[in-house]
Amino acid sequence: MKKEYDYIIIGAGSAGNVLAARLTEDADVSVLLLEAGGPDYRQDFRTQMPAALAYPLQGRRYNWAYETDPEPHMNNRRMECGRGKGLGGSSLINGMCYIRGNALDFDNWATARGLEDWSYLDCLPYFRKAESRDIGADAYHGADGPLSVATPKPGNNPLFEAMVEAGVQAGFLRTGDLNGYRQEGFGPMDRTVTPQGRRSSTARGYLDQARERANLAIVTHALTDRILFSGKRATGVAYLQGDSSEPLTVHARREVLLCAGAIASPQILQRSGVGPAPLLRSLDIALVHDLPGVGANLQDHLEMYLQYACKEPVSLYPALKLWNQPAIGAQWLFSGTGIGASNQFEAGGFIRTRSAFAWPNIQFHFLPVAINYNGSNAVSEHGFQAHVGSMRSPSRGRVHVKSKDPREHPSILFNYMSTEQDWQEFRDAIRITREIMHQPALDPYRGRELSPGLDLRSDSELDAFVRARAETAFHPSCSCKMGEDDLAVVDGEGRVHGLQGLRVVDASIMPLIITGNLNATTVMIGEKIADRIRGREPLPRSDAPYYVAGEAPVRGRPQRSAIEARQRGHEVAQ
Repeated sequence: MKKEYDYIIIGAGSAGNVLAARLTEDADVSVLLLEAGGPDYRQDFRTQMPAALAYPLQGRRYNWAYETDPEPHMNNRRMECGRGKGLGGSSLINGMCYIRGNALDFDNWATARGLEDWSYLDCLPYFRKAESRDIGADAYHGADGPLSVATPKPGNNPLFEAMVEAGVQAGFLRTGDLNGYRQEGFGPMDRTVTPQGRRSSTARGYLDQARERANLAIVTHALTDRILFSGKRATGVAYLQGDSSEPLTVHARREVLLCAGAIASPQILQRSGVGPAPLLRSLDIALVHDLPGVGANLQDHLEMYLQYACKEPVSLYPALKLWNQPAIGAQWLFSGTGIGASNQFEAGGFIRTRSAFAWPNIQFHFLPVAINYNGSNAVSEHGFQAHVGSMRSPSRGRVHVKSKDPREHPSILFNYMSTEQDWQEFRDAIRITREIMHQPALDPYRGRELSPGLDLRSDSELDAFVRARAETAFHPSCSCKMGEDDLAVVDGEGRVHGLQGLRVVDASIMPLIITGNLNATTVMIGEKIADRIRGREPLPRSDAPYYVAGEAPVRGRPQRSAIEARQRGHEVAQ
């Protein structure tokens, strides 16, 4: 290894791999990519088989397995905060749902000073640049990018189509593309899966293009200790190799690019002396730059599972049986098809529960089996479920280091459900989901409500269910936000305020969490800022039309008496 590179990238995740691939397209630029985890083993079905998505979350080989501090509004539970560890980062262990967010998310970002070029039409060309969609390009999708995107195919499971139809029967919109002209409504959900039925992580898509380039060095099992500074300029990185306690140092001629994610990026900054001065002084960390927003503004999506028994044997329940899994695995391994080739999130939707929301505030993922996202608590019968959660909670949390030790996990508090808006959204979401589930399209399949159970109806009962059972959707973000306000950490190009030679490029720089899953947008952020780093002209703005709500139906608090009477009637009939 050399001791000096033009760029040092910390973190080979969803954004770091994008930067490594794009920057090394310039042959005269040298790049070092440091990753604290290991390789993305291509023979490990846990990370490569889409249907096996729960397995990497159950151990620590690919998962940092952070936990929150006791969450005060969630029965003081310590809640999961899984983050990817290894080449690919969280794209190596995520649910592979390809959702970009709503167009108005980005238009809203662009209203902040310094973020004018983050509007949807500025971002759309970079979404298209990153993507290779299996059914080809159009105004919203690309066909030549490193990230493989698979569209659902009719007939995979009748529950997918029935769930979408039920949403439409409940009075909501139908959309043919949740990433196209209109996100709002119910429809098929794309996924980051290759044509061969493998997970399309950024390691597979982006690093595969760059691994053999002479100007890229990749070092795994390299845990960043701290960023090195000369005055206010970042000059390099000190890191620990493997189990060593003696740091190695490398230097950056141009820039250090921090891409470690919404939990690790603020940790690394704080250990390096960049962050809230009172916190750093309390830990005897030498202050390089007082930046109060480092680790602040932390956001996530919280979700719950509404589960139903399935009257027809069409769910994935048999696939959970050990004796059925060898055949499923063999079909996936040798032909890239079958149950193993899908993440099984092939239908979903976005709705507004109240007219006060200008764009959807609730997301649905439909799953044709009743089980927790991390693979625990599987129901021992045929079943299906809706994952339901709010999109832009006003609750805010924080990430704080506990010491100078890079191996010590930080103190994480999301402060979930800390506002009345949170509680109202989740109550509305449960009642609306029950209404959807009791539409005629699901009559052939819907059995009894397994969770939360129809005996829970009052506000206080639903609130208790959320406190006890809601879980993270694994979407931490916004802890090093872009902007020019008092809590902003970086500007619109990812450059850290008050410092030179240092950028943050990952989900932590989102100023506000988006409406949907985070991976696609994190990749887009990497693509967009890569052009800025390289001094390239931004891609021309798109002129594609997009939907702005106005006439779309919304649901406030449903008339419980009529809905629950209909539900009771179904329960009696069943």
